[in-house]
Amino acid sequence: MRQTIVRNVGALPTYGYGPRSGPWWGAMGFMALEGMGFAIAIGAYLYLYAVNSDWPIGAAPPDLWPGTVEVAIYLLSIIPNEMTNRAAKRQDLAKVRTGLIVMSLIGIVLLVFRGIEFAHLNTRWDNSAYGSVVWLILGLHTTHLATDLGDTVVLTVLMFTAHAKPRRFSDVTDNAFYWNFVVLAWLPLYVLLDWVPRL
Repeated sequence: MRQTIVRNVGALPTYGYGPRSGPWWGAMGFMALEGMGFAIAIGAYLYLYAVNSDWPIGAAPPDLWPGTVEVAIYLLSIIPNEMTNRAAKRQDLAKVRTGLIVMSLIGIVLLVFRGIEFAHLNTRWDNSAYGSVVWLILGLHTTHLATDLGDTVVLTVLMFTAHAKPRRFSDVTDNAFYWNFVVLAWLPLYVLLDWVPRL
């Protein structure tokens, strides 16, 4: 059987940035699914808020300071995240390594504050429908935070090994893209969890 080569694609790049990267589309799919999960949880919260005249049910509103500190850290984290993203696009290994270490430390600090925040919700998950939905929403976002931290730590380790090849820089930009989703997702959740109970 005779085969005809239509086009030799051997010279095409094996990786890309943004929409030219397969993992970027995977991240987009995850964000769409996770965003829908957040939307459903927010809808459940708002439904319970609408049908209960006493809100929060049998509890004081969450303490404001843990979530507010997290908002400040999340917003400030955009700066090193974007610097890491730009360094990855330039394939500047030294700055990418530094940026990934900084972002890993930020993720660890945020997880510590998230643990503190759970302790300051002023309700248990099994106390009422209010407690259940608050713990659910905070747990969902914590899962995203922990997942991104795990990805960042793995990328950090890889960038200090022989695996620090051009393809990995694309992975770093995808990781930075996902972090922006984690940050943006927290802002409305902060308003919902910390301020709506005070209305």
